[in-house]
Amino acid sequence: MTQPSATIAFGDRNRGFQAGIINGPVHHHPPPERAETPPNPSCAVPFRRDPDFVDRGTLLDQIRETCSAPASRIALVGLGGVGKSQLAIEHCYQTANRSPTTWVFWVHASNAGRIEQGYRDIADQVKLAGRNDPQADVFKLVRSWLRNEKNGKWLLVLDNADDAAALSIPASNDQKTQASGGDGAYPRYFSSYLPQSKNGSVLVTSRTRSVALRLVEESDIIPIEPMDNAGAQTLLQKKLGEEVDKGSTAELAKAVEFMPLALVQAAAYIRQRAPRCSMQQYLEAFYKSDKKRTGLLDYDGGHLRRDEEAKNSILITWQISFDHILHARRSAADLLSLMSFFDRQGIPEALVRNQSGARNRQGGVEAINTDSENSDSDNSKSEASTDDGFEEDIRTLRNYSFIALTTDATTFDMHRLVQLATRKWLEGQGQLEIWKQQYIDNLCTAFPTGEHKNWAQCQALFPHAKLALSQPPKSEESLQQWALLLYKAAWYAWQKGSLSDAEKLSVKSMKVREKLLSKEHTDTLNSIAMVGLAIKLAGRWREAEELEVQVMETSSRVLGEEHPSTLTSMGNLASTYRNQGRWKEAEELEVQVMETSSRVLGEEHPSTLTSMANLAFTFKAQGRNDDAILLMEKCSQLQVQVLGPQHPHAIPSVRTLNQWQLENMGIGV
Repeated sequence: MTQPSATIAFGDRNRGFQAGIINGPVHHHPPPERAETPPNPSCAVPFRRDPDFVDRGTLLDQIRETCSAPASRIALVGLGGVGKSQLAIEHCYQTANRSPTTWVFWVHASNAGRIEQGYRDIADQVKLAGRNDPQADVFKLVRSWLRNEKNGKWLLVLDNADDAAALSIPASNDQKTQASGGDGAYPRYFSSYLPQSKNGSVLVTSRTRSVALRLVEESDIIPIEPMDNAGAQTLLQKKLGEEVDKGSTAELAKAVEFMPLALVQAAAYIRQRAPRCSMQQYLEAFYKSDKKRTGLLDYDGGHLRRDEEAKNSILITWQISFDHILHARRSAADLLSLMSFFDRQGIPEALVRNQSGARNRQGGVEAINTDSENSDSDNSKSEASTDDGFEEDIRTLRNYSFIALTTDATTFDMHRLVQLATRKWLEGQGQLEIWKQQYIDNLCTAFPTGEHKNWAQCQALFPHAKLALSQPPKSEESLQQWALLLYKAAWYAWQKGSLSDAEKLSVKSMKVREKLLSKEHTDTLNSIAMVGLAIKLAGRWREAEELEVQVMETSSRVLGEEHPSTLTSMGNLASTYRNQGRWKEAEELEVQVMETSSRVLGEEHPSTLTSMANLAFTFKAQGRNDDAILLMEKCSQLQVQVLGPQHPHAIPSVRTLNQWQLENMGIGV
């Protein structure tokens, strides 16, 4: 009889077969997941509701109405810090309160990793079966759940979808094994995991219009602008939590251009320093200088309702976008850099279109191909390419809401704080001076002299030239251009009777030219003369006389007594004498100017005609009516003939002549 084989026991914990050496593959099958109780719909917004939220007109109503449509998609697009996420947060809470059976999901969409984590959070929120399997494709699982109408209504928010690259999801393991040749895997586009379910709505927030268009239709985009004046003041009052001066509140709201994040920043800064910092003290510091302004706007006061990866400083928020533009399309970053120095409104296309051909970002001059073999067709292609490139640059900046078109589509507007942030960004890159010089170069070339025929062009460019007053460059060459720009702008301001502008611009031009050139240089004399003309507008005759005597004597010595500039300086001094009632001194100079100008320049020259009119006024002031009428008659006839009947010099001469003639006939006027 066969004996039974011996059994070795290792205790109850080791009963069963024990594996020694196993040849071949081992397949491990995890035990099936235990069925979980289906959860009730919930709201998973990662931020508390803001008790200080300010309703912005009909915006929330528009969002609610659009999202209530079956399979709706909507995108809130606007500048960083304009309040897109705050609107989305409030809409989510209102949706949850209004419809407790609606699921509310929130996905941070700033990069692919956070999008995937957001989908995993959704899988956990609804307790999706299979979500814990390492091989599971969470995107497919969530998509299937969203497509199943039995799961009820849902709202999905994709917050901060600013980067197109983030919408390309890394390939799944299945794709990696299927990729031909084992070279890698093709990415998946996130939009394919947003099902068109009549039970669901998708709400996107984005700074970039082109990225939003990857997820929604053009008609589904709602542009988000800064708050209105009333809303901005209300937000400030709520955040400060105390009685505040309404005048200061309105002023601060305007100073930060009604941007919600900047308003919250300012309120946090003031509250954390109270009582040693009031709103008025904040404003005084804000207006003190660009440096102080950027320091205040760089303040990170902490914002409980912003993504933890987002910056609470509005300047840094925008500068992150600047960096992205620089790497994605450098020419668009160059265009933004140049535009940041102009006045925020009415930036002419002509002044910024050819900016890229003049200087590169290192400050050197780019080579221009002047090879004679280049054909006209090559030039045409080059021009077409330049036009296409410029239009693409404009489109890029508009996508980020950094610039806007005006009604005539040939000028652009920018937010003042965006300009400030851009200049701060350029300073950090060591590029500030390069683009400031380019701005001065472009503007100085385009700005004409202040003569009447140029007034329309001067009027369009004057706000930009006036702003240059506070932006002196560093290099001598650029400083000379800057002084010339200020001189031409002062000329226009004087002609228009703008005393303050004319004096500020001309004095600054004069001081720079005196330092760089000399007091006897022609350009310096022109600026000194312009200062004299400007202060005469204020009736400061003695100050004007001192300057005009200096200019006349120097010009006569350096240029000669019959030089047109010398004659002009004599005429200016005679005018000052006349305004002081010093008729004989005025007459002597005016006769000399008229006779010399007629001989040297000609009787019909505008300068000769001006000297005639001046002398006629001097005759009239001395009671020599017949002489005055005779000379003014000749002057007005020539002015109408030479300058035209609508010229600003001709019109008053004709009017004056008619008045004098009536007076001489004993007819009152």
